[in-house]
Amino acid sequence: MQTINKRLSLLLVLSTVAAILLVTVFVNLTVSNKFNEYMIDIQNKRYERIVSYFEEAYKREGKWSSDTGIELMHEAYMGNYCLTLLDSSKQAVWGMDPDDLQTQIHIGEMSGHDNGVYTTKTFKIKANGKIVGFIDIGQYSSVLLSEEDLTFKSSINKSIIASGTLALIIIISLSLYFSKQFSIPIRAVANMSVRLSQGNFDTVSNIKSNITELEDLRKSVNILAGKLKHQDTLRKRLVSDITHEIRTPLNVIQNNLEAMIDGVLPVTNEGLNYLNEEVIRFGKLINDLNLLKEFESEGIKINYESIYLDHLISEICKDFYRAAENKNCTIQFEIALDEYKINADKDKMKQVIINLLSNALKFSDSNRTILIKLYKEKNTIIMEVIDDGIGIKQEDLPFIFERLYRGDKSRSQIEGNGIGLTIVKNILELHDALIKVESEEGVGTTVKVYFNTTN
Repeated sequence: MQTINKRLSLLLVLSTVAAILLVTVFVNLTVSNKFNEYMIDIQNKRYERIVSYFEEAYKREGKWSSDTGIELMHEAYMGNYCLTLLDSSKQAVWGMDPDDLQTQIHIGEMSGHDNGVYTTKTFKIKANGKIVGFIDIGQYSSVLLSEEDLTFKSSINKSIIASGTLALIIIISLSLYFSKQFSIPIRAVANMSVRLSQGNFDTVSNIKSNITELEDLRKSVNILAGKLKHQDTLRKRLVSDITHEIRTPLNVIQNNLEAMIDGVLPVTNEGLNYLNEEVIRFGKLINDLNLLKEFESEGIKINYESIYLDHLISEICKDFYRAAENKNCTIQFEIALDEYKINADKDKMKQVIINLLSNALKFSDSNRTILIKLYKEKNTIIMEVIDDGIGIKQEDLPFIFERLYRGDKSRSQIEGNGIGLTIVKNILELHDALIKVESEEGVGTTVKVYFNTTN
């Protein structure tokens, strides 16, 4: 298997070579064709000049002689073509020998289908409107090239080849550079994903890229690693919490029963009631876990109906007044004048409100006030439960809705199993409602729940 760096480099290099070869061929053909057209045009003008020369010579002399136009012979040899002067009856007046050109002509150095084949063209010579003779112009190539022409064309071809080679070197260098720009961050993310699959959740990719998609990929994988690490931590803590929550009541029951069996503790109604309370607490924990399982497996049924949230809160607050008085706390309910009608499961929503009020009261010291506010913002009903209790540590806030999660302070001082808020969040999610918690340790906690209104 090839690395992405090698594969990209090879792909870019092959594409570059193909592109440069095609460009070189097309440019060479275009230049050659244009150059040939230019040379043919010059050649045609040479033919016209030669014919005009002989016409003027005949007009001066009035006849053909073996010396007429003989001075063009040297120019013809230099230009690699042969001249043969014919009279009006096509009898030769004088002519050049084509074999004399063999030693100096550059046969095959010019593109054409008839290179190396001697061909002639015959042009009429006229005087006073009458044909007085003919001039044959013979050559070994479709286009006559001088030494300078061949040198010029060769230099063009060399320049094209040199430019193509230089472009190839530059583009290959750029291809290698940009392939690394792609491959290095991708390889880093790939290596990171391998480490994640091996359970190493502390890994992180610090190789940044100026390519938006690759940078987004790097950030996403880093976020994924953080979440996996968080979930792994929660998983380990969940096992520890379940063990703690189950072991505590079982140890209490076991120790007391052993003490009663050994006669250390007397078997009294009070002792039995205490053990029964521990059994009930243990059973409640199991019931809460089963309820949570139903929510998370989406096996819970929701019976929607139209309910007035303000009426429901008022009824629940009455049940909490006695508990608040026992703790010397006060519950206040502030409601803005409006209608607070929502579609919800009344029993499930009652469970949410009871849980939030119970937590506010549980985590508040004596002589505190718990405030419940209900108001509207546009099409959203907002319920706030505000207490000035012990508050929540900032490091605990992101985890308060996790199963069995309890802060160290609440774990040691406050009774509970850490499932209530998890159930609350699940119920609210089933109702398309949103819950947010703001808290400061030693100051208090504010829980906000956002409901959608009904038409």
